[in-house]
Amino acid sequence: MLGTLYLIATPIGNLEDLTYRAHRILGEVDLVLCEDTRNTKKLLDHYQIKTATKSFHQHSDARRFNQVLSALESGQNLALVSDAGTPGISDPGAALVAAVRERFASEAKIFSLPGASAVTVALPLSGWPVDRFCFFGFLPHKKGRQSRLKELLEQRYPVLIYESKHRLAKLLEELEILEREFGVQLELMIARELTKMFEQTYFGRPGDLARLLSEDLDMAKGEFVVLLRQAKKSANNND
Repeated sequence: MLGTLYLIATPIGNLEDLTYRAHRILGEVDLVLCEDTRNTKKLLDHYQIKTATKSFHQHSDARRFNQVLSALESGQNLALVSDAGTPGISDPGAALVAAVRERFASEAKIFSLPGASAVTVALPLSGWPVDRFCFFGFLPHKKGRQSRLKELLEQRYPVLIYESKHRLAKLLEELEILEREFGVQLELMIARELTKMFEQTYFGRPGDLARLLSEDLDMAKGEFVVLLRQAKKSANNND
């Protein structure tokens, strides 16, 4: 009998955000596939779950894919987790799901468990209408970055992206330049360290937030979700 692949959302910060169902299945499956076995081990140890782990990440090769597919074919039940959040959202989980569906077609047994995601945690914090929004994940570091940034300005709905502490200042500078170049005003919400002890949200235009970032050393620490939207057309391109 073909095994089942479970896509399990893990906490993005607060370990209490693991669901009861996720806890049960992590303890029942034969193997947990994870981005970094060390990070997942901390979560499993916290809940006293003894299931074996194996790495599966963006650099996994065809051999590792075949190992996973063979395990399912032999009847093993597997869980796929990312370091934090929902597998397949800005991580390589989608590639494995596609491979399982290609190999086993309609016989594939895949279940996605609801749970933590920085996307759904951040959106309600804005207070903006987000019945429709655009998600861009992480922007390219170099090649294609400027074209992707310009693409953000073309969206009619709020845009959500992930950003690291190392590039947050650069992002704010780039958005401030685009405001002047395209004659728009952008409203931003920066959510920092979501679900963690020092969770904070900041609101403002790119230039204001860039100045705050340069003055507040704590603001530059942690992991970030950035939500942006166009406020209105500037009266002139120098505004």
